[in-house]
Amino acid sequence: MKLLKGACIEPMYAEIPFLDRFQAAKDDGFDYVEFWSWTDKDLDAVKAAAEKADIGISGFNGDAEYSLVDPTHKEKYLEFLKKSVAAAQKIGAKSVTIHSNALGDGGIVVNHYDDLSDTVKLCSMYDMLLDCAKIAEQSGIQMNLEGLNITTDHVGNFLKNTQMAAEIIRLIGSPKLRILYDAYHMQLNEGKICDTIRAYIDTIGHIHIADAPGRHEPGTGEICYKNVMNVLKELHYTGIVGCELFPKTDTKTAVPAIMEIF
Repeated sequence: MKLLKGACIEPMYAEIPFLDRFQAAKDDGFDYVEFWSWTDKDLDAVKAAAEKADIGISGFNGDAEYSLVDPTHKEKYLEFLKKSVAAAQKIGAKSVTIHSNALGDGGIVVNHYDDLSDTVKLCSMYDMLLDCAKIAEQSGIQMNLEGLNITTDHVGNFLKNTQMAAEIIRLIGSPKLRILYDAYHMQLNEGKICDTIRAYIDTIGHIHIADAPGRHEPGTGEICYKNVMNVLKELHYTGIVGCELFPKTDTKTAVPAIMEIF
């Protein structure tokens, strides 16, 4: 079984201009690219670069400075999400990524919401995700809910474990609302990557990989990604495995290590 390979072209291919990264990723054997923000991109140029390279766009972040856990953000969150969906439709992207908390520069969690109880945060997130699912179903653009590590990169993020995300998604029951399972983040938060994937594969719509610690290419940390890939094949995972990592030296050196695990 062939797993679909994606490259996040914000941290990867940083050595070359952004629009040149689509062709570079294609030449290196990737099936898809993804990136972080769409508001700072020329969408017409992005679409043209992807089409010229004959490479798919798996998605980008869809929620900007708004948070699912803040009930006062609901109207603005959904309004911006609809704009993100329109951007995805324009460039032919498959999905948008959504988070519990708004992220600022460098992925820093903008507001920890220490003044709100976990009950309010959870209920607010569930309430908004019901509407996110409706938007996804109406548009055809998948929503991928991503949990983040709270030890290193995103201190204060509310959604930090796979079980919570999976159970919410199962309760909502929409085929267009899935988990973005980031193995790097979850190794730092909860470990047991293969067991978790087995338990919640029915809710996983996209996967991110990077080794931990360090967030570099496979082989630089403690995760045995060959075993992870074998589990995905065994479970007949049909989504994309996106490499969202910072090359330890440069992208040229990182790519062979990435391709080896596939």
